[in-house]
Amino acid sequence: MKIKPSDIFVTKEKLTYMHKINKAFKVYLNQLILIAAILIFNSNQVLSQDVAAGEKLFKINCASCHKVTDQKLVGPGLKGVADRVPKPAEEWLIKWIKNSQALVKSGDAYAVKIFTEYNKSVMPSQALSDDEIKSVLAYIANPPVDKKVTDGPVDSKVPAKTDSTTVLYFLLGLVLLFLILISVLGGVKNSLQRLVNQKEGLPEPTPVSYNSAYFKNWARTNKKLVALGLIVIVSYGAKAAWYGMMGIGVYEGYAPEQPIFFSHKIHAGQNAINCVYCHSGVEKSKISNVPSANVCMNCHKGIQEGAITGKKEIAKIYAALDYDPAKDTYGPNPKPIKWVKVHQLPEHAYFNHAQHVTVGKQECTTCHGPVAEMDTLRQFTPLTMGWCIDCHRKTEVKMEGNPYYNKLHEELKKTYGKKPITVSMMGGIECGKCHY
Repeated sequence: MKIKPSDIFVTKEKLTYMHKINKAFKVYLNQLILIAAILIFNSNQVLSQDVAAGEKLFKINCASCHKVTDQKLVGPGLKGVADRVPKPAEEWLIKWIKNSQALVKSGDAYAVKIFTEYNKSVMPSQALSDDEIKSVLAYIANPPVDKKVTDGPVDSKVPAKTDSTTVLYFLLGLVLLFLILISVLGGVKNSLQRLVNQKEGLPEPTPVSYNSAYFKNWARTNKKLVALGLIVIVSYGAKAAWYGMMGIGVYEGYAPEQPIFFSHKIHAGQNAINCVYCHSGVEKSKISNVPSANVCMNCHKGIQEGAITGKKEIAKIYAALDYDPAKDTYGPNPKPIKWVKVHQLPEHAYFNHAQHVTVGKQECTTCHGPVAEMDTLRQFTPLTMGWCIDCHRKTEVKMEGNPYYNKLHEELKKTYGKKPITVSMMGGIECGKCHY
């Protein structure tokens, strides 16, 4: 609907006010573009931080019972959980995570259904704030891409980057809102301009043609704004390129499919088998060896059926050794098992397991994470140079009762007194220690 001059009484004061609005429109539009640019530049970082925080919280509080896929573990797989629970989903999930039994006792139909379906196993109450739970839900909605491979060396399988659809939708919505605001303000400006022209006897304003010439002229008259836009775009691109390059060769979360399914959760967790029983080289060698199939047979001559996979996976061990369990005999045609390496450092980085485990008294979980909770072994830490240096700066050396350090300890006391001695104080961050 067009506004006619006859519909309103235009005074001199109103006319002056319209002129001011017309002149101010350009200022307001520039401010709007500036605010939108700042929001776009920062939104990806803010939402990514929420997902990253949620991932850490999930690994600490949830990963032992749930997967972010649709695969069941102790509890249900969490893929699409927000679509399954009662609405509003976020409010319901916060209540469930904080105190599932309260929901069950309240008679909530879905809570009772889940509780019954999983043999009345109690979902432990989690001491998390609402914001922390929202971060976990953001991570569940935007999990990392699965990084499974079936064969080939580790360095030939580059894991895909995490694709955050939430960030994309947010940016698209922001752009759409920005365009709507421009359209509305442009309509107001044109209506006011027509009123002013009719009052002063001027011809109707020519409709704006949004062609290349218009945008070139706009760029010439808004050089500062164009420069700001270019700075934002270049900065955002440089930031994305930097983080992209920082991720090259970092395989955190890498969990390849192995030729034989082996659950560390069953062996190291439930059965409490010491890591050194299988990885015997860890205390006296640079490398932590992959155990031979003969080590498996120390137990699996008698245990011929697994808790998860039955006889299927144990039969693969027998096939590799050409072993006949019925006759308890070995044949002449054993075959090597082609295990896929999970943890791999660059060729130019030196790492000695014995130095860390026997001398440094470090636990396997320091680098490998909660292996006793993993069905499928995955790389838990990034194992980057920055991660190692940070550990060397923070880790206190266990010198007391460790003969390796007797003489060194006395010398370090002279320099540092009674303060805790970290690895970095003993040359642990010198380049030549790891790069030779």
